[in-house]
Amino acid sequence: MNNTATDTIIQKPKWIRVKLPTGKNYRELRTLVDKYKLNTICQSGSCPNMGECWGAGTATFMILGNICTRSCGFCGVKTGKPLDVNWDEPEKVARSIKLMKIKHAVLTSVDRDDLKDMGSILWAETVNAVRRISPGTTMETLIPDFQGITKHIDRLIEVSPEVISHNMETVKRLTREVRIQAKYEKSLGVLAYLKEAGQKRTKTGLMLGLGEENAEVFQTIEDIRNANVDVLTIGQYLQPTKKHLPVKKFITPEEFNEFGDFARSLGFRHVESSPLVRSSYHAEKHIH
Repeated sequence: MNNTATDTIIQKPKWIRVKLPTGKNYRELRTLVDKYKLNTICQSGSCPNMGECWGAGTATFMILGNICTRSCGFCGVKTGKPLDVNWDEPEKVARSIKLMKIKHAVLTSVDRDDLKDMGSILWAETVNAVRRISPGTTMETLIPDFQGITKHIDRLIEVSPEVISHNMETVKRLTREVRIQAKYEKSLGVLAYLKEAGQKRTKTGLMLGLGEENAEVFQTIEDIRNANVDVLTIGQYLQPTKKHLPVKKFITPEEFNEFGDFARSLGFRHVESSPLVRSSYHAEKHIH
């Protein structure tokens, strides 16, 4: 997974420009986050769209701790033995959402393969807590694969967040390298099952620039649509640290447009495809 001396460091092109967060809403939220020590992925993940999303009243929160049982080659989250589940977390997250006056919350988590329920019980309790404490807030839950075990997935479907998403991340050929403990077909199966089991809106995301061929991207988009997914996001992979997989290519805005147009032609309800897109980008628009 580590870079070698032969890896070529590719300079970021001009279209990869992180937008400086601005605006009244952003400043107000930043003040609240700092004052109450609230934890958002927007900040810890240094998301390039933080100012825009916060300005629109959208923020992303991570539950089940910050140590993951998996070691994906692209992800900056720490890998190791997670701490015990904090059963006060649903209430804390919900109160943070209310305090920040978040209109649309994206909830995500580390993988918890160490737990019998894979963390699905706390997931459901968090959705219920947000419903109770901040009833005006809509939600997207960006879930792990729960190892494809349907009884765990059912817990999320039963509490009916507006959107349930699970990211494919990359093409089939690269899945073993990029998402070391995950499987391409299993993730597709999770997405298909969500729809079959009655989830109204489903979503997934891809990141490009890891060495995939264009034909593989088109095939992956088709596979995702065949799983009846409603919303697709496509963005550029950016290397979190030197220990992570290197960027093999910066995809041009024109190529992103081509992938986006192809996806729309297949009938996705909503598509976001451009270099700085992250899976929660414009998340508030995906509920309609």
